Amino acid sequence: MRDHSRFTAHAGCIAACLNVLFATNLWAQTSTAPPADASQQSSTQITPAIPRPSGPPAVGLSGQVADWLQIRGEFRGRLEGFGNGAYKADNQDGYMLDRFRFNATMAPSKLAKFVVQVQDARAFDKKAGGDSNPFRDTLDLRLAYGDLGGTRHLLRVGRQELVFGEQRLLGHLNWANNARSFDGVRTTLSRKAFKLDAFATSVVNIQPEEFDKSGYGNLLVGFYGSSTTAIPKATVEPYVFWRKSEDLTIETGGLGNIHQTTIGTRWVGKLPADFDYGVEMVAQMGSVSTDDVSAWAGHWVAGKTFAATPSTPRPFIEFNRASGDSNSTDGVRGTFDQLYPTSHDKLGLVDQVGWKNINHLRGGLELKPKAQWAVSGSYHSFWLASPTDALYGANGAAVARSVTGTAGTYVGQELDLQAAYTFSPQLQIAGGFGRVLPGEFLKNTTPGESYGLSYLMVTYVFLGDKPVTPPQGATR
Repeated sequence: MRDHSRFTAHAGCIAACLNVLFATNLWAQTSTAPPADASQQSSTQITPAIPRPSGPPAVGLSGQVADWLQIRGEFRGRLEGFGNGAYKADNQDGYMLDRFRFNATMAPSKLAKFVVQVQDARAFDKKAGGDSNPFRDTLDLRLAYGDLGGTRHLLRVGRQELVFGEQRLLGHLNWANNARSFDGVRTTLSRKAFKLDAFATSVVNIQPEEFDKSGYGNLLVGFYGSSTTAIPKATVEPYVFWRKSEDLTIETGGLGNIHQTTIGTRWVGKLPADFDYGVEMVAQMGSVSTDDVSAWAGHWVAGKTFAATPSTPRPFIEFNRASGDSNSTDGVRGTFDQLYPTSHDKLGLVDQVGWKNINHLRGGLELKPKAQWAVSGSYHSFWLASPTDALYGANGAAVARSVTGTAGTYVGQELDLQAAYTFSPQLQIAGGFGRVLPGEFLKNTTPGESYGLSYLMVTYVFLGDKPVTPPQGATR
């Protein structure tokens, strides 16, 4: 009863906020708003920004302080709750997450731009599991970088995001309340036929009570290419990443440093009759002290858009695989390392499964009932790749394990439903629900109760004219 009351109270808070935001939007739409600069680049991406979507007029202040200075303020609130956490009966929680971001973009010339983003992320009334990382990061510097160069050559130095492909290996993890950034340097070479990025960075470690810092022996170096001309109606993206990190457990005992190379290619494109496809194949090799690294992963998806049908349905089917470790003491590490992904909803909305030691089959349907609506539903089925390795969550941590491999390999099923409504370029509301139905493996290694998660999220740009980024997972 107490959890239900907390959830109801938070829902009332969200409703009150929505009333205020709707009123603000309606008032602003009847006022004269400064024109938006659709050609302005995103503060977190090197590639030019996509023009702002059509819809209601811009809302709020433009944020254009001077010709060379643009500021932006964004609020995101998410009411979130889960039931039967860790697959235990009566283990539940309901809480509120909020996040404020303030950006300043300074462009003293056409060849120089400087971006600073301050973020304050907090959790309220969270009882289970604490409210530290990834829920809270009190008033910290998330981005601080400078861009030098133009559209053909660009150098970025400082605290920044790394966003490549579908973010299965490197992403900003914007779904998490504190998100992710890196300290380092990145250079981009752009031509008509191809684009090449090279970077040397260290992931920023979130410290809720202190200033966030990188380092600690972590290093990530990589090259990421992209070509839209190599194959007709397709984009091909080859890449190689090298990762170093300290103090990992060695299979034969003790601690050691990892030196790991990840090589892969992403290939997405269009086919006749409005079919689409995507493939990503990845191999890993290297060492952790005396251990050898030998792992791989793959992603395959195909869909079809019925453009002439009401709601423009797109059914799709997808399969993901990531290798596991068949023997935890033989000195060969077979578990795939998913690096630093934006992992939310890659293998299910509730984030109970990551791209490690898994076989994942997914089927779903995406709909656009109206221009401002996006709705999707999906079904998932999961099996372990190796019965002696663990089931890993979206964050890469082990959820459950059977060392002897006698618990079976069938993890279970998941059903998801999500929807997003874009009221204006500055205001967006999204919600969703997912439930995991345990299979043989979870029933043998946990209490075996079904796990459910639901959320209601509002994102509002209250200063500046850049639109809200669509919520991850509501559409593909």
